[in-house]
Amino acid sequence: MRYLLIIGLLAISGISQVRGQSPFTAPDSLLIIQRGEASFYGKHFHKRPTASGEIYDMWDYTAAHKHLPFGTLLKVTNLSNGYQAIVRINDRLPESSKRVIDLSRKVAEQLDMVRDGVVEVDLNVLSHHSIAALRAHYDGNPADLRLRLYYEPVFLARNDEVILQLKF
Repeated sequence: MRYLLIIGLLAISGISQVRGQSPFTAPDSLLIIQRGEASFYGKHFHKRPTASGEIYDMWDYTAAHKHLPFGTLLKVTNLSNGYQAIVRINDRLPESSKRVIDLSRKVAEQLDMVRDGVVEVDLNVLSHHSIAALRAHYDGNPADLRLRLYYEPVFLARNDEVILQLKF
């Protein structure tokens, strides 16, 4: 009876109970793979070939990254205003670049960063399956990417009763 009361109180208070992690319901914070500065490129590169061989169109939802595989889909979040866009990697940044990503003009407009030019962003993959594919591609973890597959919940317990579950 005591355990049912605790489970009921946890359910009423909105604290989730222990459950498996679904790749479709994971909190966004678990899918962030990189944080840093983003810039955009436009007219000068428009209609020129990219590193992938594709012709750059500044009105497409595309981006350049130092080493993510071509075709990788990312959700880019402008941290100053919360605006988001989904982009596909089709070009390369120079290794010496201090930016983490270079976005097309269309994406820069959607993120409301054209006036600023450079903004702080989070790069998220779209699922845990994407993280697994990236880990396989790199055969491990590149130093500049966070590629965690799953997390371990932390429990605060007293006398074998779960008081609170914290997720990181």
